[in-house]
Amino acid sequence: MSAARGTDPDDERRPGDDSGTTARSGSADAAGDGDGTVEANSRPVQPPEGDESAVSSVESREFEQFRDDLDSVERRLAGEIDPGARAMVVAVAVFALLLSLALPHAGTARGFDVLLNTEASTIEHIGLPSRLFVAFIAVFGIGFSLLALMTRRWVLAWIAVAGSAVAIVFGVLAIWHRQTPGLDNYVGAGPGIGLILGVLAVMTLTFHWVRVVWSRTAMHLAAEEQRRNAAAAAENEERRRLLGE
Repeated sequence: MSAARGTDPDDERRPGDDSGTTARSGSADAAGDGDGTVEANSRPVQPPEGDESAVSSVESREFEQFRDDLDSVERRLAGEIDPGARAMVVAVAVFALLLSLALPHAGTARGFDVLLNTEASTIEHIGLPSRLFVAFIAVFGIGFSLLALMTRRWVLAWIAVAGSAVAIVFGVLAIWHRQTPGLDNYVGAGPGIGLILGVLAVMTLTFHWVRVVWSRTAMHLAAEEQRRNAAAAAENEERRRLLGE
């Protein structure tokens, strides 16, 4: 009976099998729990891939902070001119206008006499066209041209262009007036060198100012078109982001 019990395969297998199975299962569970815990704690948390809307939203917010500064800089640059090499030509034309005022316009009456309405201008019977011509070249041809060159302001250049263009008309009328008999067939001195030089100088000045202003106007139009295209593109991009397209 004892031998039978000692050699019973079931009795010998059950204790060993239970302990071995329990040990193996426990070690496997422990290893599994340990591995799972390490992997869960050591795995880095990464942001979801392909989330471009969040990135674009952050970039748009950062750009909005500087939009006012960019707009102010753009407006300031849009109001300036860059005459380049024409600045030297304009300066020479302004100097020629100043020289024309120091030279005779008719007889003994110089340009400054016409401008200040001195006795010499009265003796030479200086007419209204000559007085208006001298006034326009002094204010617009010299004054506003110098201000536009020093400040590089687009508005001042436009004013110089307009005034100089009107001065050309008065200059041509002044030359015609000096060659036309007056009341009682009075024939005075013809146009002097100062009057002719002033007309030529203001023509040159007007031509180059027009070229400078016109080129700047074309740049303004191109900048406005580019700004409208950029605004439309930004609006479309924002709409697609909100709609999730």
